[in-house]
Amino acid sequence: MDEQQYLCEHYRFNAEQRLKGFNFFVILSMFAEGGIFTAVEKSFHPLSLALLGGFVVILSVVFWLVDARSRELLNLAVPALKRLEQELPETSRIFSRDSVKKGVFIRYTFAIRALLIGQFLFGAGVACYGLYHWKFG
Repeated sequence: MDEQQYLCEHYRFNAEQRLKGFNFFVILSMFAEGGIFTAVEKSFHPLSLALLGGFVVILSVVFWLVDARSRELLNLAVPALKRLEQELPETSRIFSRDSVKKGVFIRYTFAIRALLIGQFLFGAGVACYGLYHWKFG
């Protein structure tokens, strides 16, 4: 295996893992939120809402950490891939061109983090609501 193949395989594997992790988070979140909406609809005990909200909070934090690690692993290969790209025509230098044209909002990282933050806030809100109604309701 040569250097280029090694770097490309490393990058491809970690990019796929990152997207698989994100998909898994979305699926788990849908189930947890389905549980929350069912608990509200069926008037479950407020403590069950607090626990479900807490689960969404924990899920968001864990997947934030997993995503951060995936990004670290992806970024390990980028400098070497940029160096290898210097042998290619300018229009084929994907990593080099992408680092120059970085938009803040049109990035996987922004989309993933926005969803994680939204889920964290939703879970925290549900947990607080459940705890409040358990304690004072």
